[in-house]
Amino acid sequence: MKKIGALLLVISALAFGVLMQERAKASDEETQLIQLERAWSQAETGVDPSAIARLFEDTLVYVDYDGSLMNKAEYLRSVANPVSKPDHIRDEGMKVHVYGSTGIVSGIYRETGKEKGKPYARRARFTDTWIKQSGQWKCVASQSTLIK
Repeated sequence: MKKIGALLLVISALAFGVLMQERAKASDEETQLIQLERAWSQAETGVDPSAIARLFEDTLVYVDYDGSLMNKAEYLRSVANPVSKPDHIRDEGMKVHVYGSTGIVSGIYRETGKEKGKPYARRARFTDTWIKQSGQWKCVASQSTLIK
């Protein structure tokens, strides 16, 4: 009876260890995705479409806050020649959920800048879908909605 109890204790400890390793791995993935989101904001503020291009899969589907739909090339052109020039993009918190090789990042961002010479401020909720291929995360879909 003592041997069975000891065996169950060892199995439970191993299972807990595996669970903790999986959670630590998920936490690392979540941190990477948050860093990529922030790099995206910095590159957009710095009008650096080449830095953003590395974050996107070629099949990107981008739905902007105004409902416009863009592919990767169209979005990169909009960053290179912006109608609205952001001075600052700040996230107000992000949540990340990782499902194997897919990551979903949702949150709220606040953007300030100038559009046609006039200052603007926007606040929007976003959802970005990332996939991990060959050890690299790439965004495949992005959608944002203005918050009034």
